[in-house]
Amino acid sequence: LKEIATAITSLPEGKKYFNKIKRLMDDRNAMVFDRNALDWGMAELLAYGTLLTENHNVRISGEDVERGTFSHRHAIVKLEDSEEEYCPLNNIPGKNGRFAIYNSLLSEYGVLGFDYGYAMASPETLTIWEAQFGDFANGAQIMIDQFIAAAEDKWKLQNGLVMLLPHGYEGQGAEHSSARLERFLQLCAEDNMAICNPTTPANHFHLLRRSMHWSFRKPLVVMTPKSLLRHPKVVSPLSELEKGRFEEVLSDVNVKGKSVRKVLLCSGKVYFDLLEKQQTEKIKDVAIVRLEQLYPFPGEKLNRILASYPGASLCWVQEEPENMGAWRFLHPILEETTGRSILYAGRDAAASTAVGSLAVHRIEQKQLIEDAFTLN
Repeated sequence: LKEIATAITSLPEGKKYFNKIKRLMDDRNAMVFDRNALDWGMAELLAYGTLLTENHNVRISGEDVERGTFSHRHAIVKLEDSEEEYCPLNNIPGKNGRFAIYNSLLSEYGVLGFDYGYAMASPETLTIWEAQFGDFANGAQIMIDQFIAAAEDKWKLQNGLVMLLPHGYEGQGAEHSSARLERFLQLCAEDNMAICNPTTPANHFHLLRRSMHWSFRKPLVVMTPKSLLRHPKVVSPLSELEKGRFEEVLSDVNVKGKSVRKVLLCSGKVYFDLLEKQQTEKIKDVAIVRLEQLYPFPGEKLNRILASYPGASLCWVQEEPENMGAWRFLHPILEETTGRSILYAGRDAAASTAVGSLAVHRIEQKQLIEDAFTLN
């Protein structure tokens, strides 16, 4: 990991790069060698780098993926005084795989269809399509319904395509908030694909690698972050990349089991809002448990964690409206798995994925966090 980190944070001598790019590379180097706190972008690049050294190819396409819509990737850098490009991931010493990344045309339907075919033809390549915002996947809904979700059942064809869909309620309005998690969950059955919503850079690292190291291929749909790309708490030490595995459920390390009266179950970005309230107000009797994988549902792992809180009530917390997100899919599964009734804290049902007013968004967000801790 350190060898790869050195390679992907180094620029060739004697060429004129933008000062911003030089500062970015220096900062990424410091994440590994000085601060030991890797952000999302660095963990993602290290996942690709390790796969390249293990004889896998990596291919990414989508709108603005070279830089990343939220400027977290910078997989390709350009010289300041020319259009010459440099790809650090293709300059890792001793690697055998090839890294290819393409800013695509503005057609989710065409590009996702092409990449689905590419993943079919090249199962040893980690093939990724990233939406500019998760909502944009609806422009490729036919590909998702006809092929990604159903091809194994219809034609016995396995496919390992990865979809990265930026998702999270930041007050950006109806068209830039929701990756329509509920639509993907509605398509889930017979272990046809994996739907994940990781909250740590290390878990994202292991999740991407897991797709290649499985002895079979399944589509992977990932709700990826926006604001969390730069959140001070969304960092992982190098040791969590070096060791471990993808964790489908993450328990609460801040509270002790016997004192807990309530467990908040959640997934994704809302965890950090809940954590802030828990820590700021020094709440010791409410635990926060994260579902990092929503399907296939990790019931056994969740029950092992909940066994530490035998008398606690359970509440599902989400940012999405009640008729969206994971709630209506998970509600019966959670009750059957845990044998307990489940409370709900979140927005009311709505026709639109999100409000258009930042002020109203903040009021709603504050209220649902408050409800999570007070509802009985």
